[in-house]
Amino acid sequence: MKFSPQDQIKQLTQHTAQVLPQAELVKKLERKKPLKIKFGADPTAADLHLGHAVVLSKLRQFQDLGHEIIFLIGDFTARIGDPTGKSKTRPPLSEEQIKQNAATYLEQVVKILDKKKLKIVYNSKWLSKLSFADVLKLCGKVTLARITERDDFAKRIKSNTAIGLHELLYPIMQGYDSVELHADVELGGTDQTFNLLMGRHMQEQSGQEGQIVLTMPILEGLDGTEKMSKSLNNYVGLNEDAKQAFAKLMSISDKLMWRYYALLLLKSESEIKQMQQDVKIEKRHPMNLKKTLAFEIIERFWSKEDALEGQQNFEAIFQQKDYSQALQVKISNEISSPCWIVDLLKNTGAVKTSSEAKRLIEAGSVSINNKKVEEFHSQANWKQGSILKVGKKKIFKLI
Repeated sequence: MKFSPQDQIKQLTQHTAQVLPQAELVKKLERKKPLKIKFGADPTAADLHLGHAVVLSKLRQFQDLGHEIIFLIGDFTARIGDPTGKSKTRPPLSEEQIKQNAATYLEQVVKILDKKKLKIVYNSKWLSKLSFADVLKLCGKVTLARITERDDFAKRIKSNTAIGLHELLYPIMQGYDSVELHADVELGGTDQTFNLLMGRHMQEQSGQEGQIVLTMPILEGLDGTEKMSKSLNNYVGLNEDAKQAFAKLMSISDKLMWRYYALLLLKSESEIKQMQQDVKIEKRHPMNLKKTLAFEIIERFWSKEDALEGQQNFEAIFQQKDYSQALQVKISNEISSPCWIVDLLKNTGAVKTSSEAKRLIEAGSVSINNKKVEEFHSQANWKQGSILKVGKKKIFKLI
């Protein structure tokens, strides 16, 4: 190992939410042997976003320090879907959907992790081979009281909302993954704490040394309040066009900027305090710091060329008002002119729902060729080359 246990602890615990228990992590590092670091992801959707990058960046730190990263694709557990935070049972995915999603996950993960030093495993390899007797034996290691301690299960029980028996088995299966892998550490977001601790419990029940649970803070989305989520349309996708991603990052608040510096660029507390002081004494302008933030995030997760292009595009469109550089969006042949404005907004991907469109229109945040859309039921006249503005940072050239 290149770094002392003390140096590693300083790096690895920076910006974490919890390390449970930290004293045991120190002991494991003092053995001066590479640790097995587990991170699991169920391929229940095709795209990853910067919220996922928070945990992946911490994994990269472990990787750079010489530890073994085990990236677990939950192709078996995806058949259930993690019930964490869900108010109802997830619809099941087909095996074909799971395979397709898993392939895109791997393409995106290697933007952050070193592919050559990454061990990839699928939990169907062992979970699909368990007999019913094996499952009963595993269930005997956990009480119902402990499973129903979970906040989401407790809420559903209180509201008389159905819980599938298979959902109760989910944390047991995720915990058994740790037993199979002999994980030393497992990473996840704070919303995964129960599942990660279940892995530690299952290891101890199986006679193994319990894994360390390391959780990362949940990254707020572009709105600065809700968790970054594709369903809330407040995300920056790792597969997004870099120019669009740059513009989205420039839309965040000055306050949220510091969170992104810490969690996505791993800036130390002292570095962030210095930047904040520079703003206070007007040595640096928040806009310039935000440009630096967007540039470095795009450079890190896309490329330097993409970052340069993203910045030039942002400055041309949003500062110089040169809309020839706007993101071109091909409108479906099914959308004629004139058409209902909401259909046009949905077709560009600017909104996902009619209610989201209504909120933006009522706030005066939608315009076509600089003419503000006043009514939710308005008919939109558009043609090739029309400029559609949605909010502060979404500008589309319709083709």
